[in-house]
Amino acid sequence: MINGKLIKVCGLCHGDNIREVEQLGIDMIGFIFYPKSPRCLCELPDYLPQTARRVGVFVDVDKETVQMLADRFGLHYIQLHGKESPHYCRALQSAGWKVIKAFPMATTNDLHTVYEYEGFCHSFLFDTKTELRGGSGNQFDWSILRMYTGKTPFMLSGGINQYSAGALLEFSHPRLIGYDINSRFETRPGMKDPERIRFFLDGLRGNLHPAVY
Repeated sequence: MINGKLIKVCGLCHGDNIREVEQLGIDMIGFIFYPKSPRCLCELPDYLPQTARRVGVFVDVDKETVQMLADRFGLHYIQLHGKESPHYCRALQSAGWKVIKAFPMATTNDLHTVYEYEGFCHSFLFDTKTELRGGSGNQFDWSILRMYTGKTPFMLSGGINQYSAGALLEFSHPRLIGYDINSRFETRPGMKDPERIRFFLDGLRGNLHPAVY
């Protein structure tokens, strides 16, 4: 954690890259199991995180598939990016999983359905609305989240890049627990650049001159 905020890196595919990223002190590493994503993890990598929590990202799949992949990859969290219902989330939660439900954001109207999931998720993730179901590299208007009055904590995602530390430090919300970074830290889909991540983390720690970002 940095300044009390969790750091999650999503969309990794290669064992050596996973190890490099984990060694930066990352809290959570996400694996995408969505076939339409260019970052879909199709096979078991030769290294999986040993200290960072493992998060599996799914889009509208049956609970049996989630269970099978969660067992195979030793997942700690289930992150849902589709149209999964509150009942679906509750069923996974009742089975002992920590559920992160992602919600695409574009306007304040997108907050309306979020409250239906209160009590059925460990946390929420607010991301940029895109047909890609995440990983667009675009940022939404974070001020939308000032209208969020729910009790469930959330992580912020969508277009965060290595120069975003200053803006993130200026944004505050009582339920904000962390940041989820992905495509803007890549050399190619599924391959993260540890130096960009290190630069970002240093910015969050206040180790960079403000003029840099």
